[in-house]
Amino acid sequence: MIYLDNAATTRTDEKVTEVMLPYFSEFYGNPSSIYKAGARSKEAISKARRQIASALGALPGEIYFTSGGSESDNWAIKAAFEAARGKGNHIITTSIEHPAVLRTCEYLERTRGAKVTYLQPDSQGMIDPQSVEDAVTEETILISIMYANNEVGTIMPVEEIGEIAAKHGIWFHTDAVQAFGHVKIDAGKTKFDMLSASGHKFYGPKGCGFLYIRKGTPLTAFIHGGAQERQRRAGTENVPAIVGMGMAAEIAAEQMEARGSYEKQLRDYMIGRLEKEILHVRLNGHRKKRLPNNVNMTFSYVQAESVLIMLDMQDICASGGSACSSGSLDPSHVLTALGCSRDQAKSTIRFTLSYQTTKEEIDTAVAAMKQIVSRLRSMSPAYLSASEHNTRA
Repeated sequence: MIYLDNAATTRTDEKVTEVMLPYFSEFYGNPSSIYKAGARSKEAISKARRQIASALGALPGEIYFTSGGSESDNWAIKAAFEAARGKGNHIITTSIEHPAVLRTCEYLERTRGAKVTYLQPDSQGMIDPQSVEDAVTEETILISIMYANNEVGTIMPVEEIGEIAAKHGIWFHTDAVQAFGHVKIDAGKTKFDMLSASGHKFYGPKGCGFLYIRKGTPLTAFIHGGAQERQRRAGTENVPAIVGMGMAAEIAAEQMEARGSYEKQLRDYMIGRLEKEILHVRLNGHRKKRLPNNVNMTFSYVQAESVLIMLDMQDICASGGSACSSGSLDPSHVLTALGCSRDQAKSTIRFTLSYQTTKEEIDTAVAAMKQIVSRLRSMSPAYLSASEHNTRA
């Protein structure tokens, strides 16, 4: 299998699996128990908290474990809205956020009287910091803008946006699910108050994530019950997954530069071949300010669903966009926001590489795409008509 859908999920690192295993059957004590077996699990959680904090440039006490990125996004936005309602009810976000952010904002609009401004990106998926500043009002209580887009890979000007938020005394949350572990993020330099991440996006386990909450940010509890996570997120901790995510974060921090450099070379090599060897293709997202492993391209006159099925028949895994939107009949909200037509959005394939991807695998995938696109276009009336028109012209 050639796996090129690492934005959907990554393969769990072998070292991560290795450190997790004992906490399923050997060190299985409840971290809230006072005896030695519980204390061992509690210390394992504390170590993971330190590992993640170190990778983020944060304090261990600023890391709160969750079930993943969606929960972290929900917690940050809902709790911030409730905590700051005395000041106002205005939230600034973008039209290209992950559904975990968009649906949460829509929920607050529908049920809590929130007013939400959805900023539009430029054609490369970039949000202009000036548009953020222009949207600020006296009622603005939260800015929530992703660190990097999950579909087209564009990395946002988070530092500038953080400065704007800090200048106006507004909380700033960033969904860094696609960025953490892949690009350098420094909580000490970038002025975000909350950051969401998910373990399975950086070679850790599924079902485990974290929310960074800057010290002094008075967010309320998200799940009520026991005293876990300093009384902010009740429920017995998923010790094996937390241990694994901590190790994955440590490894990612240590190897980030080498991984990123390798992935960028492969990414640009794949983009170059596809652009040179297949007609009527377009790269989506910013060409340079993008995640090191993201290749998102529109192949006109073909349907992405058909391409993906034919790739799968050759044991090549890719996607048409966000895995969380799989099965939707609507075109990608990200691509339409970038100016793609409905047909263009439905002709787009996202390849996301990893440090384990080889050049030979890229060559195989490109060869497959050339054959598949050619075959599908030969059966496309729109393509044949366009070709005939161009020949006559």
